[in-house]
Amino acid sequence: MLEAVVGGRRLALGAVGIVLGLLAAGTISASAADPLVSRGKAVLASSIEGSGFEAAKAVDGSTSTRWASVEGHDPEWIRVDLGSTHTISRVKLTWEVAYAKAYRVQTSPDGSAWTDVYSTSTGDGGIDDLTVSGSGRYVRIYGTARGTAYGYSLWELEVYGVGGGTNPPTTTPTTTTTTPPPVPGIAYPFGSRLQPYAAGILRPSGSTSTLDAKIVDYYQRWKAAFVKQNCGNGWYQVISPDAEFPYVAEAQGYGMVITATMAGADPDAKKIFDGLLKYKLAHPSVNNPDLLAAEQDTSCTSVNGSDSATDGDMDTAYGLLLANRQWGSAGTYNYKSIALRNINAIKKSLINPTTNLLLMGDWSGPDDSRKYYGSRSSDWMTDHFRAFRKATGDSAWDTIRAKHQDLIASLQSRYAPNTGLLPDFVQDTNSTPKPSVGKMLEEAATDGKYWYNACRDPWRIGADAAVTGDAKSLAAARKLNTWIKSKTGGDPSRIAVGYGLDGTQINSGSDAAFVAPFAVAATTDAGSQAWLDALWNKMLNTPIDTNTYFGASIQLQVMITVSGNHWIP
Repeated sequence: MLEAVVGGRRLALGAVGIVLGLLAAGTISASAADPLVSRGKAVLASSIEGSGFEAAKAVDGSTSTRWASVEGHDPEWIRVDLGSTHTISRVKLTWEVAYAKAYRVQTSPDGSAWTDVYSTSTGDGGIDDLTVSGSGRYVRIYGTARGTAYGYSLWELEVYGVGGGTNPPTTTPTTTTTTPPPVPGIAYPFGSRLQPYAAGILRPSGSTSTLDAKIVDYYQRWKAAFVKQNCGNGWYQVISPDAEFPYVAEAQGYGMVITATMAGADPDAKKIFDGLLKYKLAHPSVNNPDLLAAEQDTSCTSVNGSDSATDGDMDTAYGLLLANRQWGSAGTYNYKSIALRNINAIKKSLINPTTNLLLMGDWSGPDDSRKYYGSRSSDWMTDHFRAFRKATGDSAWDTIRAKHQDLIASLQSRYAPNTGLLPDFVQDTNSTPKPSVGKMLEEAATDGKYWYNACRDPWRIGADAAVTGDAKSLAAARKLNTWIKSKTGGDPSRIAVGYGLDGTQINSGSDAAFVAPFAVAATTDAGSQAWLDALWNKMLNTPIDTNTYFGASIQLQVMITVSGNHWIP
């Protein structure tokens, strides 16, 4: 017995019955022979249940592999990028036991604005072989109500159609929706690349949709491992199992930047961001309430002095500016207002007024001149200074940015002329700055070397170079890239864990925190495509260690940056 579909429902008919049934339903057309166009194409999904259930499994042509979303959550979605606009005539869904009771099939020209071409609230699983009429580059299955207590799972998502279709006019009577959150909308959805990089900046080989699919997959695994709601109160936290305390400001800053950037790929991005922000606001520094206390214990109580750490505050302020651009500030939180308070607090409590360089925290004062005239190189986020200047209109941020860029150039020239490496900490910033001699803040043996703070510098410097094309940032990033590419012979597996500023290896082994940042520096050199691709593939083949948030969080942000998805609000 054969099967036909009328109005999205399955009917068992004989061969003659199929023809008569289709004629009666008015569904016979040239589209009946349209080819399968979704096999092996780039796919994104709102979530995955875990390793082995990636979105790509839904378009691999195998009915023994499947995509599965996280369990117990609505809505969830899976989206296929056909690569160009197609006229869509048929969508076939082969559900696993975890099916959708209510879902929509949608098309989009750009992955942002969606038009419904089919919807149901009475799905019953099995195979839904749907005749549809629509046009777009992207096709999304948007589940709004699960049929079971599990999640959503598809053995196969098949889209049939022909290339060269035209997108429907904006006056189309069909329902149009926008990637959540629908109000006030998303101004800069992940993957849109609305802020082009400087001329000549590289990105890993492959289509942008393929790169984005890899990033979303990594993001979903990062989120599952480290984004938690462990203390109630509507808070979200990024947990740091490899730090001294389970919750640190650095991690919350990373989380706010990442979730604001991933809006459009994660329908829960705004909810998570607001939960992270609520956590930040509930944990003020004792020295300046518009800064974030650096550390909290397992009960989410601030400890160890309840003062701030500069990198966390830099990123929370930047994340708030991203959120203001993404969602506007008319909702629960006025992101712009909070961001301005955060930025002004950085200027007041975290900038040395004599040197215009960043302090290490709001606890640092002239009573301890060694630390007061010390600074941490991983805090020197040039693109953040630009964003603060734009948001506040305060030209002091131009001076602050220039001072940090000049310091980078001076340190590279004086202490690392062959490598470009920077130390974790510098001292004597009020006279002749130099790498820390002995302990500055953490360890006497490594505070003056390229260690677990400075390992982020190629990413931070390279991000500014890539987006703005700034000559100073480009020069610094290229010096780092030239050295590491030569040092390793183009093999990312040979990047060590730490170096002296002369390039002498500290430890063997491999750590994403040291490998990934060099990929951003590689994007600045036109002759480094093969090297960049090797670094990208190394990242893709590095599994997330759920006990080490630091390397995974850095790598995720590096992947976002090298793919062209970083932007300055």
